[in-house]
Amino acid sequence: MRGGIVRMALAIALMIIVGNKAKAQGFHQLTPSDFQGVPRPRMMGHVAYTNCTIDFSYRAYPDRGGYYSLYATVNLLINRDRCWLDTRNIISKAMMDEVLNHEQGHYLIAYLEQQELLRQINRTRFTANYKAEAMRLFDTIDAKYKQLNTEYETGTQHMQNRAQQRSWDDYFKKRLDNPPPLAQNNY
Repeated sequence: MRGGIVRMALAIALMIIVGNKAKAQGFHQLTPSDFQGVPRPRMMGHVAYTNCTIDFSYRAYPDRGGYYSLYATVNLLINRDRCWLDTRNIISKAMMDEVLNHEQGHYLIAYLEQQELLRQINRTRFTANYKAEAMRLFDTIDAKYKQLNTEYETGTQHMQNRAQQRSWDDYFKKRLDNPPPLAQNNY
């Protein structure tokens, strides 16, 4: 009986280890305290700026047939010292809420990028050239989300177009409420 329990515990531990090839921290709701930087003079007309960085590291392990699996850590960092609010131009709590909501959209785009990177790492069979393949994967996904961020900023006209802001808010809500699974191997 004891041997069966030990085998079952080892099997569960192995499923946890194998099933979690990539890891990251969870979603973060922005607050005014996330904005510790100083407004930049060259960004006149803007009342806020959100700066995030995606940092990833990995270890490669050989699989069957000469392929490699990457066990990755993908961190989404809020660079609080580079994020800023121009509180001189935020004149009410309602406006602060609007500004934070818009800036949350920029954070969400970075969060969605992080999540897609995790999914793609889990779904990809890498060759012995895994370093270049991992960089290419990161660069492709990063370019996609930089473009999405530009479309968000242009479409909402820096949050001035409230109808477009609501449309983007709905888009973000759908993406957060129905995320694709992180771990799904296609091989």
